[in-house]
Amino acid sequence: MSTLEIRDLHVSVDTDAGAREILRGVDLTVRSGETHAIMGPNGSGKSTLAYSIAGHPKYTITSGTVTLDGEDVLAMSVDERARAGLFLAMQYPVEVPGVSVSNFLRTSVTAVRGEAPKLRTWIKEMRTAMDDLSMDPAFAERSVNEGFSGGEKKRHEILQMQLLQPKIAILDETDSGLDVDALKVVSEGVNKVKASGDIGTLLITHYTRILRYIKPDFVHVFVDGRIVAEGGAELADELEANGYDTYVKAAASA
Repeated sequence: MSTLEIRDLHVSVDTDAGAREILRGVDLTVRSGETHAIMGPNGSGKSTLAYSIAGHPKYTITSGTVTLDGEDVLAMSVDERARAGLFLAMQYPVEVPGVSVSNFLRTSVTAVRGEAPKLRTWIKEMRTAMDDLSMDPAFAERSVNEGFSGGEKKRHEILQMQLLQPKIAILDETDSGLDVDALKVVSEGVNKVKASGDIGTLLITHYTRILRYIKPDFVHVFVDGRIVAEGGAELADELEANGYDTYVKAAASA
């Protein structure tokens, strides 16, 4: 059983006009086996939360704590956070020309597991995971994300998640740019990873469509750098019907 605890997290980013606070006191706990959906309008700070947990240097933690199983995440380097069991599926995955998907994945798995998987075992493991995501085996020899479609990039992110088996997976707008078929495949991949291990999932999204396939245990509404409402899956249905206006107006008048 693993637990990610975020307490009173404040995060700023440097701009031409000086430091601008984006997160204004976030409290959130994600445990193994739980799926949390964070929903909110553009610019509310959802992705900032994801990248701050992962250790992006663009963001400055001004106060608050983030711990994983009691260990101080904010004191860890980016690679230490990954080895500790944190995983981030990015909204816009970067290209890595000249590095094959197979080599990238095997290197990542080696770093997390502490030893390189035997080559024969590795090829079988990787191909099984790719087959689960309806990926052509030739995909393994392509350069990471170079020339990939939006759906291929997102499949590759979930492939990483499946092979790395993190304690806590943060999925930043994994549904962005996916057509219905790709969304189903990616969602099935996420659900399979969740079923195969005791993983806590933090799913960041604007829309409820992915929640038709990945059922959340908890839904959190994010506005102006704060969680302003929390509930179960029924809260996502309310947002689908009524949008964020009520919460945005309430936050503005607070």
